[in-house]
Amino acid sequence: MAVKNIFLILSFFFILIHGSAQNDIIPLWNGDIPNSEKSDDKEIVKKTDATMILLVQTPTLEVFLPTPMNANGKAVVICPGGGYQHLSYDWEGTDIAKWYNSKGIAAFVLKYRLPNSKSVKISYEAPLQDAQRALRIVRSQSEKWHVNPNKIGIMGFSAGGHVASTLGTQFDKPNNFKGTTIDTISARPDFMILIYPVVTMKMDYTHTGSRLNLLGKNPSDALINQYSNELQVTENTPPTFIVHSTNDGVVPVENSLNLYKALKDIGIKTEMHIYPEGGHGYSLALGRGYLQTWPDRLFDWLQSF
Repeated sequence: MAVKNIFLILSFFFILIHGSAQNDIIPLWNGDIPNSEKSDDKEIVKKTDATMILLVQTPTLEVFLPTPMNANGKAVVICPGGGYQHLSYDWEGTDIAKWYNSKGIAAFVLKYRLPNSKSVKISYEAPLQDAQRALRIVRSQSEKWHVNPNKIGIMGFSAGGHVASTLGTQFDKPNNFKGTTIDTISARPDFMILIYPVVTMKMDYTHTGSRLNLLGKNPSDALINQYSNELQVTENTPPTFIVHSTNDGVVPVENSLNLYKALKDIGIKTEMHIYPEGGHGYSLALGRGYLQTWPDRLFDWLQSF
């Protein structure tokens, strides 16, 4: 009997410990998802050395919180990359969220809809709609999560950087669906963090896969300009932190250079770090020499907020 009791007690603590380690996953939309329709697409999760998610059907936010005693009130919504074809969900999402938590910063990994799913009606509208809703959710529940509603940023890697920079420059795009109270909350991020980002849709420097997936084969000039975010910078674009590598053979460094110039020209506080080497898709760059210090530069920058 004593052994049985000990087993029950240990089982209880195992469940308690592991249960407390689970993160809340919040659907972005209650009821019908705007700009969507029924299809035979099914969401796919591939797990190898990293987790990839394809054909997202239910966009969500996964919540990562530091302990309240460590929380400093800052929060970041993270947009993983993947060329608008898949999401590098842990490599450029949950791993980054854990790093933020170690610094006392709340983090929210955005599983946004991908424009190549047949469930999406208008391909290029869905990622921005999901990003707007994500910021609004975090802002609306800031008290619950010990977050300062004026210290909520957006972050994106690669094509996720395009999602993030689209939100940072076009956060006030009106809803074209019947909204609720939450859709009246500001979706403007208080700061923007872009890591080897896709910024432009112009053919000279774009990532062709991202452009094709987002805009289709023959987009109009108006659509190309609308989603070339270096052209969409305004005085309301938030302060920005950028990391890129000169030898990036996937997303040319000019994406970041041209955005930096646009931000500088309009007077937006911006910090950019261009590394001579690093290529593309290095996440935290662990084991990559001094490239792995880029998160330290980001943490230094975040002290100003």
